[in-house]
Amino acid sequence: MDNLFAKLPRDKSQEHFSDLLQADGLRVERIVSYGQASPEQGWYDQEENEWVSVLEGSAVIEFDNGQSVVLGKGDYLNIPAHQKHRVAETAENVATIWLVIFYK
Repeated sequence: MDNLFAKLPRDKSQEHFSDLLQADGLRVERIVSYGQASPEQGWYDQEENEWVSVLEGSAVIEFDNGQSVVLGKGDYLNIPAHQKHRVAETAENVATIWLVIFYK
């Protein structure tokens, strides 16, 4: 059995992405961030819908309409396909562990 909090990457210089499950129209991913953010010009414009939850740590997601959402432990958010967004910040003092579900 695996655990979302086990085997956290030691390299804090980058984000770490791990696919947990893939099926038709569905992908589940764990992301571990250590203070990373999207590049200033780096807006995500994805083909898939994205359900995202912060399991540990914190993050701020910005949308191209100027709205920002602060996510803390246990918070989740659904982002429709093609809604442009970026990660403005993640916690620097602890790992931010995300559970992300991409779906059609």
